[in-house]
Amino acid sequence: MPITDPELIAIVERRVLNKLVCRNCGALNPPGATKCRRCRSKNLRPKKKK
Repeated sequence: MPITDPELIAIVERRVLNKLVCRNCGALNPPGATKCRRCRSKNLRPKKKK
């Protein structure tokens, strides 16, 4: 069932898609992170969006 409410879409994007992914270990990190929470690498990228 697709979501049509724009407020719900914004909440989902903020909670699910607004993350950083570590290029070394693949861990998900919060959007404001500077280092990975698992391996302490600084090699982070934003999560890909469809």
